[in-house]
Amino acid sequence: MTEMTSTAHDRENPSTNALDKDVEIQTVHSNSNSDEEIGDGEEKDVEAYPVVSNNGKGDAVTRTSTKSSWKDPGPPPDGGIGAWTQAILGHLVIMNTWGFINSFGVFQTYYVGTFTGRLTDAGYFRPVFIIGSLAGVIGVFMASLSTTYWQLLLAQGVCCGLGNGCLFCPSLTILSTYFSKKRSLAIGIAAAGSATGGMIFPAMVQQLLPRIGFAWTMRSLGFIQLGCLIICNIGIKPRVPPRRTGELVDWASFKEVPYVLFAIGMFFNFWGVYFAFYYLGTYARNIIGMPYTSSINLLIVLNGVGVLGRIVPNYLADRYFGPLNSLIPVVFVTSILCFCWISVSSQGGLYAWAVIYGIVGAAIQSLFPATLSSLTTDLRKAGVRMGQVFTIVSFAVLTGPPIAGELIQRKGGEFEYAQIFAGLDLFVGFIFISAARRTKSKQLRDKM
Repeated sequence: MTEMTSTAHDRENPSTNALDKDVEIQTVHSNSNSDEEIGDGEEKDVEAYPVVSNNGKGDAVTRTSTKSSWKDPGPPPDGGIGAWTQAILGHLVIMNTWGFINSFGVFQTYYVGTFTGRLTDAGYFRPVFIIGSLAGVIGVFMASLSTTYWQLLLAQGVCCGLGNGCLFCPSLTILSTYFSKKRSLAIGIAAAGSATGGMIFPAMVQQLLPRIGFAWTMRSLGFIQLGCLIICNIGIKPRVPPRRTGELVDWASFKEVPYVLFAIGMFFNFWGVYFAFYYLGTYARNIIGMPYTSSINLLIVLNGVGVLGRIVPNYLADRYFGPLNSLIPVVFVTSILCFCWISVSSQGGLYAWAVIYGIVGAAIQSLFPATLSSLTTDLRKAGVRMGQVFTIVSFAVLTGPPIAGELIQRKGGEFEYAQIFAGLDLFVGFIFISAARRTKSKQLRDKM
């Protein structure tokens, strides 16, 4: 038997991209043994037709044609109305997820990044995002009807948590495909939604709770989320064609040393960074002696300055340093601030500390997805690679504040043990992401 293999590019439309092509495998068989080449039980998409081979005999050619499911969309636009619109819509998404969480400092949530990231890559962004929108909004409205702890746990902890997981990772994945050189800034603008929500929602609760009660306060928040998420469902549009094939987990990613070290480092960073966002108000009331209204205002300040922390460092990362180079010193400074918090004993000092921590803590949150996105060169795998690290980090977000709370109880209501825990976590994270930088490049001047 004589075999020859040929590849035909763009047979149907020569103008299509080279990645959108038919791949044909032609095998020339002699007529006498062509049937023997196909094993029992095999099903192939084949088409046989006669050709004249070089030996002059009429043999049968079997053509197997497979259609690639991925079409290269070209380089990211890196700007323009369409791309920046995605950044603004991402801002609204994060305002109604992380901003909603940061605003109260007591919510726990569960993130399903690996699943939603892979589903986004596979082309199921729209149904995942719709499900997340419905779950998040329904959770808020059901919380307004809750009268027991287990009902609040199901409504906010489970329903809102799963909804947020279906919104956060897919929206950032889509946004990252629209930018290249300005990606960090775009993600920073989107991440600033956490600060926006952290200002709007506490202010609403502070004003509405004593006037209309808990139930209608929660419903008011729900209506805000409903309106924002309707706009996002209409406006957010995937740019990269889906990658249907592939495993749920991209195991090859965990063979990349910088990727693994970065994931471990960010686990420790998020184990400690949210302690202040959850417990600053309690510290202000119980340790400093501030009234409840002032503690809420302090929380608003902590989140409000995060607008600068989420945008300015990301802009500098795009312009001069790179996201990973920018993240490393920010984590180090945040770690030092957690240890400095131990010595804060006045209202003015706490406000000053909150302003500085709010900036650097917010920078960690915005540089994290920007750096993670920069570690992925294949946009077809952006969702699953980001989702995997989001899932790893979610366990730190889930367990860090409760551990800190237990340490506060062990210390008899004092915060020293918890502050040391947060500072050490961030310092360990600093070591790991520094190692990731070192393994990626030993040249200190390299922008990355």
